[in-house]
Amino acid sequence: MRSSMRFILAGSLVAVGFLLGSAQVFRPLQAQPDASAPSDDAVKKIREAYGSLKGAAAQLTLESRYTSITKDVNAYSVLVGGINVKDDLESGHGVDPDTFAALNLAVYEMKKNNAKDDSLADWVDINLFGYDNGGHLTYRNKVVRIYSISRMRRLNAQRLVILEEGKELKPAK
Repeated sequence: MRSSMRFILAGSLVAVGFLLGSAQVFRPLQAQPDASAPSDDAVKKIREAYGSLKGAAAQLTLESRYTSITKDVNAYSVLVGGINVKDDLESGHGVDPDTFAALNLAVYEMKKNNAKDDSLADWVDINLFGYDNGGHLTYRNKVVRIYSISRMRRLNAQRLVILEEGKELKPAK
């Protein structure tokens, strides 16, 4: 009697396991849905926007208001009216979010993965970057940080004025 109960219990557990597995009740969670390509219209508009950003970056460069750490356009810097990333990096007072992300990725690829990365501007000396004991990105042995909250607020207000979303706001200086 005991052995038949064990056999029935074991069979029941296998059956329940099979049903739960078939129903995918405990399937792995995904942080984001599978990436699919944007529509053709969206791609066209993204390309147009990128072309406009490049043109605005070129104009800001002529006005000495824009220096990027990457060869690519820094959209954040353009949309706030220009940032001199080189001066900000050298001063140690922080960098904008796009620059922070680009630096982290490029330095990680070059230093940790020994992969060649041509995304950084020609003026950038990769040998001045490293990591501290906590794994934080450093430049000239100082931790690279994102701008302070007050600087980000000023830049955001400036962006709103430039985009005419905050007509009553005056640009931060």
